[in-house]
Amino acid sequence: MEQYIYHLSHIDLDGYACQYLTAQCFQNIRCYNANYGPEVSARLEEIVCDIEQNKSTDQKNKEALILITDLNLSTKEANWIEKEALRIGAKLQLLDHHATGLNAAEHFAWYTIDTSKSATLMAYDWLRAHYGFDSEYTLLRTVQAVNAIDIWLSEDTLFEYGKVMLGMISGAKEINRILFPNEDRALKFSLIEAAKQRVGDIDAPIMLDDALHQIKKSFFMQEKNNTKDNLVAFYVTNLLSNDKERLTVYYKTYKGILGYNVGNTSIIGNTFLVNNPDYDFYMDINFRGHFSLRSNNKMDVSKMAEHIGGGGGHPNASGGKIDTYKDSFVYAQVRQFVQEFINEKCTQA
Repeated sequence: MEQYIYHLSHIDLDGYACQYLTAQCFQNIRCYNANYGPEVSARLEEIVCDIEQNKSTDQKNKEALILITDLNLSTKEANWIEKEALRIGAKLQLLDHHATGLNAAEHFAWYTIDTSKSATLMAYDWLRAHYGFDSEYTLLRTVQAVNAIDIWLSEDTLFEYGKVMLGMISGAKEINRILFPNEDRALKFSLIEAAKQRVGDIDAPIMLDDALHQIKKSFFMQEKNNTKDNLVAFYVTNLLSNDKERLTVYYKTYKGILGYNVGNTSIIGNTFLVNNPDYDFYMDINFRGHFSLRSNNKMDVSKMAEHIGGGGGHPNASGGKIDTYKDSFVYAQVRQFVQEFINEKCTQA
């Protein structure tokens, strides 16, 4: 039976490199990412919901495989996902190298741990053994570079290259991964691809480090060259515009769009409002509940900021804080909370 892969991985170089490999091996794949802590459970729940929804559509004749890499599960989490996988008819495979998962690994046949390798090397070997995955030499060297830095093989000839790659991924924060996970992942895949292309160069660590700024600019380039900050702002603004129905919120009779940890509020907010004249305000909130508001002479956002968050500022640029803000790893839940909070404030007014 044809498989559909649901791949959950960590948010560092090792985690994204695992997904870079599986994305090349499988045609039917959906990726998810999580940091340690409660986000792991949230993403597992998201995967189960997606499988249930997809079972009733075009994927009903495909076998679902839940693949987890570079993340160790608690025994409670492993028990939960095993029961859910059995309920929805999905297979499970976990590939990890963290010793903290050894206890859980003893209880589950699908839980594989090898502390001598990075998760990327484990995934590479697993794909070759079970799916006949074959790759060019530069990809193997890239996998070895990730392995060298992730398990700290400082004497390895690829250690310094892996070090540059590590910073390359940790510094790729231009796109918020909660708001636009697919685009954020695409950026990181493009960086890993660029690193793969340069792994055989003379003085490869220096060459990659020197090239990173231009590599990123190339990813964000649309019609013409500009500063990197402007290219990122225009790119993110387009993402907001193309997905504005999912991001729309309302304040009284005004229509706005809600970003999450987007940043660069003045450029992005103003550009979005100019390009979308049917919107009255732009709002960006961070994980602590602090928010920024922008308008383009359509409304006085200082009054809105004061009303909903005890803040203020200028008619076209203001901010405040929602003290009771409840953060989430799922954007839809963030939007729902903010909209319900605004509605409650407007009802009290």
